Amino acid sequence: MSERIYIFDTTLRDGEQSPGASMNTAEKLRIALQLEKLGVDVLEAGFPAASDGDFESVSKIAEKLKNTEVAALARTSRSDIDRAWEALKGAAKPRIHTFIATSDIHMKYKLNMSRDEVIRKAVEAVRYARSYTDNVEFSAEDGSRSDRDYLCKVFEAVIEAGAKTVNLPDTVGYAIPSEFGNLVKYVINHTPNISKAILSVHCHNDLGLATANTIEAISAGARQAEVTINGIGERAGNASLEELVMTLHTRPNYLLFSSNIKTEFIYPTSRLVSMITGITVQPNKAIVGANAFLHEAGIHQDGMLKNPMTYEIMKPETIGLSKSRLVLGKHSGRHALRTQLKELGYDLSDDELKIIFSKFKELADKKKNVVDEDLEVLVTEGILRTTDTFRLEYLHVTSGTTVLPMASVKLSINGRSVKGADYGNGPIDSAFKTIAALTGTNSELLRFSVSAITGGTDAQGEVTVRLEENGLIALGRGADPDIITASAKAYINGLNRLEYLKNHPTRTPEAL
Repeated sequence: MSERIYIFDTTLRDGEQSPGASMNTAEKLRIALQLEKLGVDVLEAGFPAASDGDFESVSKIAEKLKNTEVAALARTSRSDIDRAWEALKGAAKPRIHTFIATSDIHMKYKLNMSRDEVIRKAVEAVRYARSYTDNVEFSAEDGSRSDRDYLCKVFEAVIEAGAKTVNLPDTVGYAIPSEFGNLVKYVINHTPNISKAILSVHCHNDLGLATANTIEAISAGARQAEVTINGIGERAGNASLEELVMTLHTRPNYLLFSSNIKTEFIYPTSRLVSMITGITVQPNKAIVGANAFLHEAGIHQDGMLKNPMTYEIMKPETIGLSKSRLVLGKHSGRHALRTQLKELGYDLSDDELKIIFSKFKELADKKKNVVDEDLEVLVTEGILRTTDTFRLEYLHVTSGTTVLPMASVKLSINGRSVKGADYGNGPIDSAFKTIAALTGTNSELLRFSVSAITGGTDAQGEVTVRLEENGLIALGRGADPDIITASAKAYINGLNRLEYLKNHPTRTPEAL
């Protein structure tokens, strides 16, 4: 009989701390609903004290989710905890998640507090949070670099104060699997009241060991794993939900654990997070990368034709990659479109479907078949971008070997149409220069990448840009059968994200 592992998803909190990954409330809510459908046990919706935008997002998510616990992060201050509860109070299953650092280096240089002072603050915070809800989690930031006996002392004190979950984070991704597993065992064996709480782990990927450390911790006795979709997060990211879940799913003979995750929703969730954050999934990413189920070598192909299990340890259908789908084209109707969107996890209102259907028809006139990835683009750009400051109305470019590249652009800026034209080193450069002039922005292009969403010469091109302006960094993405148009959309998307960051300044909490 397998033992239950609780999945705590922090895509909307720690994941959003990826450079440029800030999301608006509508985007966060869309992801939250998909995560509930995926089956996560706990969803960390944000850090309400960080900004009004974060507070609003946590509140909206708390109101909507019915089956998944909604957690809000708070430092060990009463004002943070008050703010967290104010955002959470409408939740069916609220959780307050409070934290403080316990390593000597953090206590000395960051907190300027003694060990006794840290324990006192931790205990006071848990007790105060308990006045709102009995579902309180405590995290010992930088736990993997903390003194073992002191860490156990802290956990014992907060459990006594009422914490139902205690979290041991490898905040800087420093631990080695065997070392981290031994630390988990030590905490379990030397914390007298540990049986009164669930032991959780939160691993970062600075050495590429986050998932391995999480699995080792579970084998050693941890029963909650804190993860993100696609492994996004601070610096090199976090333990990846899909990697952990599919490891447990694929190796039940060795790892006698299971989760409540509905694996068939893994791939659609991965795509949704990638589309909204603008953070592309590397092709060779485990489980959800574009190459994860592709086979090029002749020997591999021969084996696959004879028996797929020769080179595939899991079926693509298990994570939601279905090989049989409706073929949508210009003759398809609203019913077929709605059906396909529902299969992808998008249950749209009639008004939203009307918007997407119009865009679907436009795209179907440009390419023969519209596939799932195309539909995801339409939903993301048609529904989740409705409050953008800048919108592209038209783009016309002239380029070639014997002409000077030039772009004419018409934008809508807060509902007001403006247009202009400029020359550049190429069609994309001229388009970007024109857009920058019209929007009055002065961002620096840090990264520009192009990929094809689907196969074929009529495939939609997907462009990702990374922009910086006055210390703010934002990712932008755009997709279109015309790669120059996709580039303009990505640039405008990045500028909109920068505008959002300018208008929603945040005080980012220390990463766990």
